[in-house]
Amino acid sequence: MATAVVAGGCFWCTEAVFRDVIGVGEVESGYIGGSMPDPDYRSVCSGTTGHAEAIKVEFDPDVISYAEILDVFMGTHDPTQLNRQGNDVGTQYRSAIFPLDDAQRAEAEAAIARANEEHGGRVVTTIEGPAEWYPAEDYHQLYWEGEGQRNPYCLAVIPPKLQKLRKSFANKLKQD
Repeated sequence: MATAVVAGGCFWCTEAVFRDVIGVGEVESGYIGGSMPDPDYRSVCSGTTGHAEAIKVEFDPDVISYAEILDVFMGTHDPTQLNRQGNDVGTQYRSAIFPLDDAQRAEAEAAIARANEEHGGRVVTTIEGPAEWYPAEDYHQLYWEGEGQRNPYCLAVIPPKLQKLRKSFANKLKQD
């Protein structure tokens, strides 16, 4: 298995998308890119720690490549919004890729270039790191499958992202 770390706004939303992607095993919500050791949800939401809400995706590179993971990421959130996704505003909701090595960094640069072609050069997604990963609290994991289905915010934001996934990446969907 290989690992990808991306931040595309609310981690509940990006986690929900990647749970439906072929070749993806585990998806963990967490925090990355800040200065405070062992951050928690409240401190990250304050916008003062420098961390982004992010996901760590474990995937099988024989089924889906890192480049394809990044294309799904770029295609299911808005990479042109600086420090925000929809109503979530702040650096903790930034669009960022956290490559784990030089090969991933090169793929991240290529993915941003592809997205810039599609978005007229307006992509603001950053490439950051290396940075330490901190798992989010247990109640954030598998959020959409549980509490998220009753949360009005999630009900407004996640289904459109899942529709983008189904429309633009139908060949990358897990079969039920």
